[in-house]
Amino acid sequence: MKNKILFILKRREDFNAAMHSHIGLSTGLYNSASFVDNMLRDLGIDSALEVAIDNNCIDRLVTKHRPTHVIIEALWVVPSKFTVLQKLHPNVKWIIRLHSEMPFMAGEGNAMDWLGDYSRFRNILVACNAPRMLRETELYLQHLNKWDNATTKERVIYLPNHYPQEYVQKPFNRDKYWVDVGCFGAIRPLKNHLLQAFGAIEFAEKIGKQLRFHVNAGRIEMQGGPALNNLKGLFQQISDHGHQMINHQWRPREDFLELCATMDIGLQVSFSETFNIVGADLVSQGVPLVGSVEIPWHVPYFGAIPTSSENIAKKLLLAYRFPQTNVRLNQWELTRYTNKTAQVWHKYFT
Repeated sequence: MKNKILFILKRREDFNAAMHSHIGLSTGLYNSASFVDNMLRDLGIDSALEVAIDNNCIDRLVTKHRPTHVIIEALWVVPSKFTVLQKLHPNVKWIIRLHSEMPFMAGEGNAMDWLGDYSRFRNILVACNAPRMLRETELYLQHLNKWDNATTKERVIYLPNHYPQEYVQKPFNRDKYWVDVGCFGAIRPLKNHLLQAFGAIEFAEKIGKQLRFHVNAGRIEMQGGPALNNLKGLFQQISDHGHQMINHQWRPREDFLELCATMDIGLQVSFSETFNIVGADLVSQGVPLVGSVEIPWHVPYFGAIPTSSENIAKKLLLAYRFPQTNVRLNQWELTRYTNKTAQVWHKYFT
């Protein structure tokens, strides 16, 4: 029997149905799953994606699609729910797919308990989208369950992110009296917005321009409130210098790509990443990117140290001087990464 894949995500409380379609996507997790879903169908693998309101929707969605594999995107299904689901769908393989490294998981209140509980169910696998997280999850579940190496490799698998290779090129404009730096993404401590703002301010001062520091203030997550308050306070205090922070609400994917294209440089020097779709969106629109070593496809030459605003400023200056080289190399690395991703998924499901 050919494999049939069903991705199931949980609807966010601020979910906007009009924004979630294959034309306009609005959240990173939805984007991630949608990109892989489209990739699988391009490879000839039967795949579908659904958004559930809560745990109680899963049986209906599985009955509707009759998949061989159900991929639960992120940690949201209460482990005890699988006692019922496995009885209703005994032949389905369930895959809990993680999207974060361990530092971020430390902020998820029940992550270790839930992963341990999942591992005790028949037909439940855990998938990681980053090699380091894969190793740590293997270590944890192998010790917990006393699995041998073969069982561990079977129950904990690697399923990385994909990104559509739809790139544009654009000219770089140095003639403005301001510089637009896009530091997009949900505001939370590990995204490192405040230190990046300091680096961007120093960079703008060095090139003699006013800074417009762009953020997504509409998405505040995991103690992100203080981070946003400090960002606002920083720019309010230095407003006499002409530097400003510009808040953007979360928007459908096509609109967000248009916003990305208006940036001079993208900034994603975060403390923890497994892929960074926002960075890929910026690069796809021909915008040079300064990221951190945490981004697996990022060009190290243009990567900054997350704990050093001085180093961030230096790498911004480097990207400003060599924007076309930055874009070309980052697009090339992103393409190489996503080509490998397609191979991994194809090998596992065929």
